Amino acid sequence: MKLGLGGGCHWCTEAVFQTLAGISNVEQGFVRSDPPNHAWSEAVLVTFDPVALPMEVLIEVHLRTHSATSHHKMRGKYRSAVYTYDAGTGVRVAQILHDLQKHFDEPLVTKVFTLSAFKPSDERFQNYYLNGPERPFCKTYIDPKLNLLRRDYAAILRRDGEAAE
Repeated sequence: MKLGLGGGCHWCTEAVFQTLAGISNVEQGFVRSDPPNHAWSEAVLVTFDPVALPMEVLIEVHLRTHSATSHHKMRGKYRSAVYTYDAGTGVRVAQILHDLQKHFDEPLVTKVFTLSAFKPSDERFQNYYLNGPERPFCKTYIDPKLNLLRRDYAAILRRDGEAAE
């Protein structure tokens, strides 16, 4: 199964989902939906096994690893969204978001959109964390997200030490 996930910098989002078991591929880039949400926004496409990693858990991790309740000024570039390929999946994702809302003190701003287009990031930015975890950006922004995963989601992290690409 494949979903698009947007919320923050795609370097961060890519690193988060590369660490989860059940994900076979993470594509970093830009997505857009249908008007009026057709501006390009940073996101990743994740291919996952819904038996090994249920969609509910995948979406919960997505919500916990970006500012899913914030209406910050960068929401155009960093749209908080789940992008789907079909209406049936969109309905299911909307129900999951509704069910997860009870675990957040503030309203979720995350929307469900149809994925209409994707363009990958420049090759030099692909696998950003894997190619340079010592960079200041990685230490400041990505490491805290990975620490949250190790603390709260250890049971679903990859055991083999390798990330999905």
